[in-house]
Amino acid sequence: MRTIDVLMEGIVFGESPRWHDGRLWFSDWGANQVIAVDPEGGHEVVVTVPSFPMCIDFLRDGSLLVVDSAQRRLLRREADGSMTRHADLSGLSEKPWNDIVVDDHGNAYVNCIGFDFPDGAFAPGLIALVTPDGDVRRVADDLAFPNGMAITPDGATLIVAESYAGRLTAYDIGTDGGLTGRRTWAPTPGDHPDGICIDADGAVWYADVGNRHCVRVREGGEVLATAELDRGAFACALSRGEDPRLYIVGQAWGGAESSERTGRVMSIPAPAPGAGRP
Repeated sequence: MRTIDVLMEGIVFGESPRWHDGRLWFSDWGANQVIAVDPEGGHEVVVTVPSFPMCIDFLRDGSLLVVDSAQRRLLRREADGSMTRHADLSGLSEKPWNDIVVDDHGNAYVNCIGFDFPDGAFAPGLIALVTPDGDVRRVADDLAFPNGMAITPDGATLIVAESYAGRLTAYDIGTDGGLTGRRTWAPTPGDHPDGICIDADGAVWYADVGNRHCVRVREGGEVLATAELDRGAFACALSRGEDPRLYIVGQAWGGAESSERTGRVMSIPAPAPGAGRP
């Protein structure tokens, strides 16, 4: 069992961790904040957005993108710290928008779960492509609760966690940003994968809330490692460079309306650093 270090506590609902410029950035959905924390535990609130969910990623120039699910839009943080609308998502769906990943060309992939979680009746979700100019189009559908997404280092493949289907699903990324060649990248029997990240060896780490662990898998489904936790694991991210670590955001799941601060940012040594996007 790896030693788990606790980097930060007192989080309401941590999600969407991203390694950026030597720090871990993540969203506290319950506090409506985007927070950046350094490897020693120092942290700052970067921006506040009154939305739930509110996943994040970065453009090539370092601009922060925030999914403002409540307003069905994608926001961009400007150099002066102000927030502006990057794209309007409402034309594709009024249901909750969820995770985001940005490719090396500035295209943002944003998914919509397709129904009102947790109380609404299930309906399939979709993935939208947002171009750097803010144009939006649907590029994939019929997904069983699309959750975490990642893009391989060569930029050729997008992987998405289908939480309700118990699998990681892959698509080929076309020159126009479109997604084709849908296939199962790895089954996750008994698990409901949430946030994911890719490492330099080509393996994927996925977080699982109900089973309170993060799992490292190879394409095809071979399990390479498991990190057991004492609370639900919602998402994970890998540092880059030497001495890589897996950062995990987790909390005791008390439902979307819970305001208890059981959330933590935790880390463990990882066999390989992060690669690809995010």
